[in-house]
Amino acid sequence: MAELNYTDDNIKTLEWRLHIRKRAGMYIGRLGNGENQGDGIYVLVKEIVDNSVDEFSMGAGKQIQITIRDNVVRVRDFGRGIPLGSVIKATSQLNTGGKFDSEAFKKAVGLNGVGMKAVNALSESFYVCSHRDGEKSWARFVRGELIDSGREATDEKNGTLVEFKPDRELFGDYSYHLDYVETLVKNYSYLKRGLQLVLNGVSYKSENGLLDLVNNNLAEPTLYPPIHLEGEDIEIVLSHGNANGENISSFVNGQNTRDGGTHLAAFREAIAKTLKDFFKKNYEPSDCRQGVIGAVSIQIQEPIFEAQTKTKLGSTYVWEREMRDASGQVMKNPDGSVIIERGPTIRSFINDFVSKHLDNYLRVHKEIAPVIEDKIKASQKEREEIAGIQKTTRERNKKANVYNRKLRDCSIHFNDRVTEKNRDEILKTSVFITEGDSASGTITMARDAKTQAVFSLRGKPINCFKESRRKVAENEELNLLISALGVEDDLENLRYNNIIVATDADDDGMHIRMLVVTFFMKYYPDLIRRGHVHILQTPLFRVRNKKNTRYCYSIEERDKAAKELKTGVEITRFKGLGEISAPEFKGFIDEDMRLDEVALSDEESISEIMTFYMGDNTIERQNFIRKNLRSEEELEDVDIIK
Repeated sequence: MAELNYTDDNIKTLEWRLHIRKRAGMYIGRLGNGENQGDGIYVLVKEIVDNSVDEFSMGAGKQIQITIRDNVVRVRDFGRGIPLGSVIKATSQLNTGGKFDSEAFKKAVGLNGVGMKAVNALSESFYVCSHRDGEKSWARFVRGELIDSGREATDEKNGTLVEFKPDRELFGDYSYHLDYVETLVKNYSYLKRGLQLVLNGVSYKSENGLLDLVNNNLAEPTLYPPIHLEGEDIEIVLSHGNANGENISSFVNGQNTRDGGTHLAAFREAIAKTLKDFFKKNYEPSDCRQGVIGAVSIQIQEPIFEAQTKTKLGSTYVWEREMRDASGQVMKNPDGSVIIERGPTIRSFINDFVSKHLDNYLRVHKEIAPVIEDKIKASQKEREEIAGIQKTTRERNKKANVYNRKLRDCSIHFNDRVTEKNRDEILKTSVFITEGDSASGTITMARDAKTQAVFSLRGKPINCFKESRRKVAENEELNLLISALGVEDDLENLRYNNIIVATDADDDGMHIRMLVVTFFMKYYPDLIRRGHVHILQTPLFRVRNKKNTRYCYSIEERDKAAKELKTGVEITRFKGLGEISAPEFKGFIDEDMRLDEVALSDEESISEIMTFYMGDNTIERQNFIRKNLRSEEELEDVDIIK
């Protein structure tokens, strides 16, 4: 093997904009084409709107105008405006911004001086203009490179205008789905009462805060009117329904923390503790929370999020700051380290508020307490019955050594607490749910054994929509799947960040996919709401000639590849994962694998969705299938095109 030289020439320093473009995932989580609500083009919108919302939070500007047309995003606020001498720095120098000054932005979302720069670098065109007291300063960039700038008089109101177009070199043939943006805008309005947001001419403004959010998004009826409680820097809404799992939205400083964090964990704990204390009975926390519908929003100083995309809160304290003496000097310990003063923990802050105010509410509204306790008792009875059945089933499976044969685990072992050392590895973990030995074997040979696990189903799972909970609990396949995922007792113990349903691209594969998704939707809907459940896209066709091979995921891609490869083209139609060799398959499950997220918004009714797709075969469903189904003839193998 030739010796590899490692010299000073191998050490590279990337310009800020090139680093962002080369490592976009560090800044916006993922690229994507706009089909998924977590795709980067929506993160870019959020980063700019966050800045405008932070202005409102500081008492500057009551309206934000957002326009999206032809993939060009325009955001105009009426806040204080970026200081005119710092417009270029604030949009093109990393770790530069006003939010490092806690007095200028006390409870902001953006804190790292990164967001606007990431938007700039990842856009094919970016324009920023700040209006302050009769003067404006503007700058124009292309892919993060300054093209032009200026400063002149203006008669416009104070505030900031940002206009950008995401770069097709990075995002491909993308487009904005305005319903995703509308959800983002609605959430801002719920969390910032008095703020008017105008999206493409449509105004959004909330008068009742989180109560409006919960009431407007209710997909299933509640057992009692939602409880709405507010305090300084905290707001909660709480009710119970008959659906499985928990449906709790969480927010920090107006940021939707879809993946939860310390505040959501504290709220869940506080609900159970308060109800147990109120009823003076040692109910299981899971029984107290079964069917919970609600939301929690807190305001804290300098929140710590677990990624730049800010979907999970990592902060432990409501605030932390350097201690200073009477002269304003930073105080230090004997070892030279800075002395940090800390406020209450987020856990105690939320627990104290919920314990006091929820308890008081239940004592005043006496008609609600028995409804809640009846719900807890019903959940307890069902849980105990199901737990006994599941225990028997699992013991039988272990004796038969079924578990080891069905799960090929990944080598990463971690605890539930995310740390700096294991965070990136945990976020990469996946489990592929496959059907049959052939597909399972292919993925097992092709996978990254460190981060990717494989769980093999045997045949078709039962239709959970039509079967009783007892029947589901007795099912060997589903019990082993629950055990493999680690969610028997609490979703927070989920062992894999991505649950990927990987089935064949034929009728049986599609049916199995629907049955697995139905199981998650009925009994573990929060796994879907938090974005953990995905469908693996695998190529339908291989198009090749003597020199080139391309894998295509649709008829359109197939026809385009066949046209470009021109002569001697051979087309193979893949129907089963086992037909694709392991070396080929490895390229389909790497970091760039194509995943369709199983999405479920808060306002969608789970029961209505499952009734339509998995219930009786109605005329409506037949018409839907006829309209959307592509015939097998369209996908059949073609040996030689030319």
